[in-house]
Amino acid sequence: MSWQEADRTEIQRFYRNEFPEYLSDLPAFITPSQPKEYALGFGTAYPTRKRGDRPFIRRETCPSDTQGEQGNPVFDSLQDVLEFIRHPAENDPIDGPSSLADPAVVDEPHPVPNAVYYAADMWERSWLLWVDIDAKDVAKERATEYAPDANDPIEATGVVDAAPSGYPYTFEDIRQALEYGFEVKSFFENQLCGEQTMVVYSGQGCHVYLLDDDPDHRYDEPARELINDALTEDYDIPIDTVVTADRRRVTRLPYSLHADVSRIVTPIDTPDYDFRNDPVPRFLTADDTSPEQPIHSGDSA
Repeated sequence: MSWQEADRTEIQRFYRNEFPEYLSDLPAFITPSQPKEYALGFGTAYPTRKRGDRPFIRRETCPSDTQGEQGNPVFDSLQDVLEFIRHPAENDPIDGPSSLADPAVVDEPHPVPNAVYYAADMWERSWLLWVDIDAKDVAKERATEYAPDANDPIEATGVVDAAPSGYPYTFEDIRQALEYGFEVKSFFENQLCGEQTMVVYSGQGCHVYLLDDDPDHRYDEPARELINDALTEDYDIPIDTVVTADRRRVTRLPYSLHADVSRIVTPIDTPDYDFRNDPVPRFLTADDTSPEQPIHSGDSA
């Protein structure tokens, strides 16, 4: 199956026809107002009203007051979140200088999100603990073993020439990232006594969540640094250590589209997950002429 970047029309078709079918499968902690922010990344920067062009925007779900207290929700339902994803400029929840410009007054086309994210920081529960394992970091670690003195081990070892050609990793590096992900899952369960864990295929690697709420410790930054040290030094897993300890980080929304590779971000149960074929959006397999799926105002996930 093709490993390729989705074009504008394909992204629109995915969020029009296919993504709504997954809303009921979203993790229970993801609601219209539960993460503190939703965020969108655009392939081409889009103008705001007065703050210049932006390739990435973050929108608070319940804009806080001057004391940082939770305010009123801007999305009443998942329908509102979906409409923001589908038509960001027309449905921008903020009104001010940073709002996306009205498509009617700019030359650029309507913005289309190459990526949809949500914040790991939450209003109604502890800050989510999650670990990011990227295939390119796995590839870099592997390449460095073969070319330790090269300025660019990836280029020196020819990784970009292997399948999928042109990407800074091989398919085997994604497979290794998934295996690492389940090692992290076991670490969460056995060393941190985690009862609720999740591994999510992210498109070019995986994300691993410890979902247990911890009001006593909240896995603060010092605790997360210790977790980073354990995973990188004791288990030799090449994680993105910045992600683990950064409260401001956002992560890909499950069942959204990773447009760089045309794959659906998917929770998985095994490192043997067929990432090349199972998370393929319909626009790569057949003519996607199905009608737009309705979502009613009271729906939740």
